[in-house]
Amino acid sequence: MLTKSSKYAIRALVYIQLRNWDSQRPGAEEIAREIEAPEAFLAKILQALTKHKLLDSMKGRGGGFFFTDNETSLNLYDVIHIIEGDACFNNCGFGLNNCNKDNPCPLHDKYLDVREMYHTITKTETIQSLAQKISEGNAVLNSDLTAS
Repeated sequence: MLTKSSKYAIRALVYIQLRNWDSQRPGAEEIAREIEAPEAFLAKILQALTKHKLLDSMKGRGGGFFFTDNETSLNLYDVIHIIEGDACFNNCGFGLNNCNKDNPCPLHDKYLDVREMYHTITKTETIQSLAQKISEGNAVLNSDLTAS
């Protein structure tokens, strides 16, 4: 349901949160490497997130990306909304442009339930809750699952 841009944005923000908890400010190159994203593509995403004030950045020595307010939780809906708008929360699951309750596609009723649950998940899960799961060892951020 998410575009690559949204997936990279969420993974980048989770990584940044993890590094910020360790008093570090990662740069775009490090973030791209750790979340397995193309650096130039990720840089544009990070620029958009910074422009919309979901994130802050500082150039130079000791610079990088960071959250200015460590007390605020950032829900996934806000990230997705900035990156791709509301299309994934409203579009027809069958791909029709004019699907609605009066003119339903074959998936309309079932997909409506899926969309509502997806909306609930994105409103309740936060960058911080996802980072906490990783920090506690209950989830992973990248596909590098090789044993040490």
